[in-house]
Amino acid sequence: MSLSVSKLGLAAAQFGLDGMSASPRARSPETEARDILSIAARARLSVLDVSGNYGRAEQVLGDLIPRPVPFRVTLSAARADRGPDFVEAEARASLRRLAVERADAIIVPSPAELFGPHGAAVWDRLARLRDEGLFAKVGVAAHASDDPVGVARRFKPDILQAPASLLDQRLLADGSLQRIAGMGIEVQLRSIFLNGLLFLPPDRVPAQLKGASGRLSKVRRMIAEGRSDPLQAALGFALSRVEASAVLVGVTSAAELSAVVAAASSPPPDLDWDDMAIDDPVALDPRRWVA
Repeated sequence: MSLSVSKLGLAAAQFGLDGMSASPRARSPETEARDILSIAARARLSVLDVSGNYGRAEQVLGDLIPRPVPFRVTLSAARADRGPDFVEAEARASLRRLAVERADAIIVPSPAELFGPHGAAVWDRLARLRDEGLFAKVGVAAHASDDPVGVARRFKPDILQAPASLLDQRLLADGSLQRIAGMGIEVQLRSIFLNGLLFLPPDRVPAQLKGASGRLSKVRRMIAEGRSDPLQAALGFALSRVEASAVLVGVTSAAELSAVVAAASSPPPDLDWDDMAIDDPVALDPRRWVA
């Protein structure tokens, strides 16, 4: 097993288990998810992040996850505005639906959750659940605009999930993730494909991102000239980051995960990473893209 592959984690939010619908000729989301989890287990991926899945989706995942569970399972905390009792009840319900007694981590989906009227009480409650052994770690997911270093200093989470990619190097270039890791906080990278922007052909780039199209074309050209491809380049960049203990990837099919594992198992391409970053504020924030 490649050390790079062991650093990979799997984000289950894209499995499509929420609606559980499929066209008559397509593989069902349940079948696809089972095969994805099987590939992930064989490849010894380290983390299974089930955040973004709730209720029925968690129940299905609980039926599909290989036993004994080969992953460090990460859950998402419920909305803090419902108060600590609700957050605790939902956390316990998630564990039951997944058929696990405990999980590796529970993640607050945004720092904004902690700055509301119930934020402090929710954070204290999650820390108590950690101390009781339901979770080994409590963490926060942050955007670059959330001041992740400030969040880390204030709340001292065990884990901080943050976006970083070949195109979005802001938190790496300014040393934020290095400082967070230096505090003894586990850093997990997410959004390493930046919603697939690097994979889109020029004629399919959303209209609001046209300002970044020239830069994207240059990056693709550099990757091709380096005898690589966008998938291998994106993975090679993320997996080479010493600041990160895990790199979370989202896939929608077993074929996609097989491609990811194969690319991660290959030697990283020899590319000028620093020259591939983009600075277009709209391109770097998928929340501002047109659907």
